[in-house]
Amino acid sequence: MSAVTRSVVADFEEGGWDYGIERSPYHAFHQANGAKHCVYNGRLMPVSQRIDRHQGYRALRQGLTMIDTGERPTEISGPDAEAFCNRLFARDVSKLRVGRAGYGLLLYPDGGILCDGVLMRLSETCFWYVQADGPVFSWFRAHAVGMDVRISDPKSWVTQVQGPRAMEMLAEVCDQGMPEPFGYYGVAEARVGGQPVLLSRTGYTAEVGFEFYTRPDLGPFDGEKLWTDMLEAGRAFGMEVIGLDSLDARRIEAGILNNLSDMDETVTPYQAGLGAFIKLDGPDFIGRAALATADKRSLLSGLRCPDGEAVIGGGLYAEGSEIGFVTASGWSPFQKAGVAIVRLSDPDHRQAVQVTVLCRDGARHPAELVGLPMYDVEKRIPRGLDTNLPDF
Repeated sequence: MSAVTRSVVADFEEGGWDYGIERSPYHAFHQANGAKHCVYNGRLMPVSQRIDRHQGYRALRQGLTMIDTGERPTEISGPDAEAFCNRLFARDVSKLRVGRAGYGLLLYPDGGILCDGVLMRLSETCFWYVQADGPVFSWFRAHAVGMDVRISDPKSWVTQVQGPRAMEMLAEVCDQGMPEPFGYYGVAEARVGGQPVLLSRTGYTAEVGFEFYTRPDLGPFDGEKLWTDMLEAGRAFGMEVIGLDSLDARRIEAGILNNLSDMDETVTPYQAGLGAFIKLDGPDFIGRAALATADKRSLLSGLRCPDGEAVIGGGLYAEGSEIGFVTASGWSPFQKAGVAIVRLSDPDHRQAVQVTVLCRDGARHPAELVGLPMYDVEKRIPRGLDTNLPDF
């Protein structure tokens, strides 16, 4: 198989094996829009739509986009919900206020990464964890034994609305206008076309944006109507429906990692460059003891290649030797270069001045190791503090 091919999911108008994979409430739209899917969390997630990935990137950076995701929320509720979360998550959950969200990192006992996602506190005794791909539900159920806590699936579907005009659109689409307060990493309840949704001011793009979560647990739900309401509200702002391909370069530039590819059970949070999220003087979470003696140096780095787009899984070389491999790759129209995340075999390789990387044309091209995020280190863009549109 060529290194530049990939496998995606297609629809066939026929019977046959079709078990265990969930379809979006908006799947009919994606079919009509020419989407191709991957399987993520046992759900179909559009990796592409009709729009070209570079045009989609431009819409994300300069206008407004909507992305149907395969993220999966799990509800954690009951009198022991906070204690449970403090045991499972590598953070002090008691400091997470109602109506707020925070980064949620789950570890194995040896300190390896199980999964990451967004932990939202809906009440004193109820949390939603919106996870990346990983065996989270079974992990939660196993560790809930002996605690007064309920682990349940709210059957919610997650969609992101991202781009400089996202907040304008949100104010228009909500029945009662913009939720207040609704700052960065805020959580709020709202109604769209009479239907309840949960909102979080989060995303996978490092742009201004929000995510909306369906609430079929609260009663009858009309997915086609909700999608249509969102499309109609977004039309006034030039909204484009994009797939994962269009936002991948942006999340790479922002240093947003993908579980099971950029990081997995073989690396600790420190090796994945997530050490800033680890506080060893807090609750005794699973994996904490192992992290106390772990190497604190990161193995991940950003990479910029002016002349090519790196191959995912391809080698990174310095002075004739392979020093790492590519975990994520895309082309940035903004930087006019290939951008990638690489995992180094040794932290000291970060000092390499001249490197080459295997690219999609089958050749090695010169590249440079760069920090992550590649720009907007203070996250001024998603916070709404930098409203200057990029010119490219």
